[in-house]
Amino acid sequence: MGDPLHFILAGMLVGFCVGITGVGGGSLMTPILISLFRIEPHIAIGTDLIYAAISKFCGSLVHAKKLNIVWPIVFWLALGSIPASFATTWVLEHYLSQSTAYKAVLTTILGFMLTLTGISIVFRSQIEKFFKRIRTDKPQTTEQEKQAVNAKRSYILLMGIVLGVFVTLSSVGAGAFGIMALILMFPNLPMIRIIGSDVVHAVLLTLVAGLGHMSSGNVDFNLLGWLLVGSIPAIVIGTLISSRLPEKMIRKVLGITLFALGVNFMLHPTKAKPVEKPQTVMIVINDKSSSV
Repeated sequence: MGDPLHFILAGMLVGFCVGITGVGGGSLMTPILISLFRIEPHIAIGTDLIYAAISKFCGSLVHAKKLNIVWPIVFWLALGSIPASFATTWVLEHYLSQSTAYKAVLTTILGFMLTLTGISIVFRSQIEKFFKRIRTDKPQTTEQEKQAVNAKRSYILLMGIVLGVFVTLSSVGAGAFGIMALILMFPNLPMIRIIGSDVVHAVLLTLVAGLGHMSSGNVDFNLLGWLLVGSIPAIVIGTLISSRLPEKMIRKVLGITLFALGVNFMLHPTKAKPVEKPQTVMIVINDKSSSV
């Protein structure tokens, strides 16, 4: 366990990377807390979910002010993800929290999500080229957007359920995978409206998932406070100087790092220490009787 200065520095590092590259804080913060500071997986995930909800909230306000949000998409995503998050939290609390496999399950799923995130970051340019072939970015009226959402609301709902489960279990995926899925479903929707819709949904999902973990005692508020102290100014600084730094190279380094961490978590998941059997102590009382 580190001291407050170390947590502030960790928050600054993650915030700076988020400001430069846009990579979600959960993808970086959770593995740092587990690998570097030896925070228990369930505490790291729960704390990071609340951290993500607070840090993404400011971005959601900007998107709302600029009218970059397709609210029907947010609604159908949340309709799937929020109940799925509650259900996942309930299963964790009632079936897995007392199991010796609890930490192993969390770190294995975290490793899987980090691996996918690392691959998506490393090959982002190729993915973007592929998406450009199917995207037109033609202006759409509000009515056309509503029609497109209504035609695919069952897919949006299913996507929300998947995100609700995996984000609650790992704190990773609300941003990167949400955006990729929305691009595939709505190729004619402007990118900025996809990002805005995904950010707002991510705030709702991480907040609900974080509150679920908080009810189970999986949130360290002292740790959360120090992380925010370091990360919020660093996000602003990173955003301001992002145009002057080699963003592509930084992305590749981050992607490879996340991929390596993900593989390591899957191959070597955190295991609970075996419960020591209570030692049986036999007390022998010698009853000496005296004869008169």
